[in-house]
Amino acid sequence: MNKQLYIKEIQALFDDVQRAQIFEDQKMMTDAVPMFPVSEINAEYDKKKSSEGFDLKDFVMANFDFLEAKISIQREDHLPIEQHIEKLWDELTRTAYEEKGTLLKLPKPYIVPGGRFNEFFYWDSYFIMLGLQVSGRTEMMENIVENCSYLIQNVGFVPNASRTHFLSRSQPPYFSLMLDLLFETNNDEKIYTQYHDTLEKEYAFWMNGEEWLDNDSTVERVAKTKNGDILNRYYDAENAPRPESYLIDIEDSENTGEEFYRNIRSACESGWDFSSRWFADGEHIQTIETLNIAEVDLNSLLWHLEKTLAQSSALLNLTEKENYFTERAARRRQMINIYFWDENTECYKDYHLKKHKNTPSEHIAALYPLFLGLADQAQAESVAKNITEKFLYQGGLVTTTKKTGQQWDLPNAWAPYQWLGFKAMKNYGFDELATEIKNNWCGNVERVYSNTGKLMEKYNALDTETIAGGGEYPNQDGFGWTNGVYLKLKQN
Repeated sequence: MNKQLYIKEIQALFDDVQRAQIFEDQKMMTDAVPMFPVSEINAEYDKKKSSEGFDLKDFVMANFDFLEAKISIQREDHLPIEQHIEKLWDELTRTAYEEKGTLLKLPKPYIVPGGRFNEFFYWDSYFIMLGLQVSGRTEMMENIVENCSYLIQNVGFVPNASRTHFLSRSQPPYFSLMLDLLFETNNDEKIYTQYHDTLEKEYAFWMNGEEWLDNDSTVERVAKTKNGDILNRYYDAENAPRPESYLIDIEDSENTGEEFYRNIRSACESGWDFSSRWFADGEHIQTIETLNIAEVDLNSLLWHLEKTLAQSSALLNLTEKENYFTERAARRRQMINIYFWDENTECYKDYHLKKHKNTPSEHIAALYPLFLGLADQAQAESVAKNITEKFLYQGGLVTTTKKTGQQWDLPNAWAPYQWLGFKAMKNYGFDELATEIKNNWCGNVERVYSNTGKLMEKYNALDTETIAGGGEYPNQDGFGWTNGVYLKLKQN
C-alpha cells in the first residue's frame, strides 16, 4: 500500500496528455494501465516526443491499456426494473487481487458504481449495500465491509476510491453504519467485536492531530473552536490539481488563493463535488472554502462512530474505552446542537470556523441529525417543514436551494439523500412525508428507466422529463447507489 503513485512517475507525459485533452474525460488517463515498465515508457517518450510526425494519442494508445476505463451496459431486452438491477449486480461486480496501474488491490470482490466509475467507492458502497440486503446478497455485503476493513488496516482509512491518487483523502465515514446494516441482516453482535480495531483505527484517522490544537485553530480533519470545542471538517493531504480532473482544476485555479486545490480536494472528500455549499459567494467555484467549514453530516457520522465504538468496547468488556467513547459521543451530540442548529432558520447548517457562525447555504445534509436520531421532536418538525417547503419536488429531494450548474445543486436529486430523507422522516413519525419522498423519487427513476433503459447516477427533480446534468462529466448509467436505494425504498 506504500506503492509510489505511478502518475507521478510519468508526470511529464501525464501533464502533456491532460493538457492536450486527447480524451474527452480526463479520468481516462488516470485509469489507464501501463503495458510496459514506466521507466521504458518515459525513455521512449523523451526520445520520440520532439520527432517530426509524432502523435501523442497514438503513443499513449500503444503504451497503455484502456480496456477497463469505462463500463458500458448494453441490453436489448427491456426487463422490469427489479430484474434489471439483479442483472446489474453481477455486471458491476469486480475483483482486484493485484494492483494494476492506479487500481489498488482488494481481498474480496466488490460492486462498482458504473459508467466512468470502475473502482470501489467508499460511501457509494453503503447505499449499494442497502440494495444488496434486499437482494439477499449477504456475502457481497460482507465483502464490502471486509474490503473497507482491509483498507483501514493497511492505509489507515478508506480512500475516496480504490486508486493510488485517492490516497490523500477519504469520503464520509460510513463504516460503522455498514456494520449496523450487517447486524440488521444477520442479527449477530460479533460484527462489532470483529471490527472493533478497525473502528478505532478509522476514528484515529479522523481525529489525528487533535491533541496539538490551540483554541480557534485547525489541523488536518480536526478543528478546535474559539471556545475550545472539538469539531471535524473534510480535508485532503495534497494541494495539487486532481489527476482525474487535472486541466479543469488548473483552469479553475486562476486568480484563486494558495490552498485552492486543497479546498477542491477537500470538497471531494465530502462526496459533494461540487456545490454552492462550499463557495464563499454561493456561486463560483473560485471562491471555494471547504477548509473553513465544519460540516453537520461529518460530525453526525463521527458521533455514530463514537457511539459504535462505545458499543463494541462494552461487548469486549473494555470498560475504560466504553466510558471514553460514551463521553465523546455525548459531548459530540451537544456540539452538534450548539454549532449546527441555526435558531434563525430553525434548521441544521454547517459552521464557519473563521466567522464563528453558521454558513448561509441551505442544504439537504440537514437531514443527518434526524437520520441518526440526534434531533429532538421540535427540531425534527422544523426540519421536516423546511424539507417540504424548500427541497421536495415532483422528482425527489434536491440537495440545495441554489442553481449554479454544479451537480450537487438544484435541480439534481441524488439517491443517498432520498434514503436519508425517507428514514429521517420515519424516525420522527412523519410517515406521510416519508412516503411522498419515496414515491416522488422512485417514480422519477421508473420514468427515466422506462424511457432509456438506464439507471442514472442522479436525476432532475424539477423536470422529470429531463435527464439530470451539471458538473464535470455527463450523467452516468449503472448505477450502484441508485440501484441500492431504489430497491430499499420499494421494500419499505
